Amino acid sequence: MTEITHFVALAFDRIDDDLVEGAAVDCASPAVAIQTAQGQWKLFGHAGAVAFSRTTDFETGKFNHKHVLRRFGLVPDEYLKENP
Repeated sequence: MTEITHFVALAFDRIDDDLVEGAAVDCASPAVAIQTAQGQWKLFGHAGAVAFSRTTDFETGKFNHKHVLRRFGLVPDEYLKENP
């Protein structure tokens, strides 16, 4: 089984008292994902953002659990709990 690690920054906006996710931004490293998420929140004014990594099985294309690297501002509950 060949696994690939993806690093992602994801911003959220408040719409009618709900947090709605924007487009995911693929990043080259964990540091870039954290910086991108922070920029989405602080510079672009999104309600919140999260940087996370996850692995995928290259052969099946199936994603494994997300590992949250850093949270900024308001994020959905699924990104608040600790990872197993």
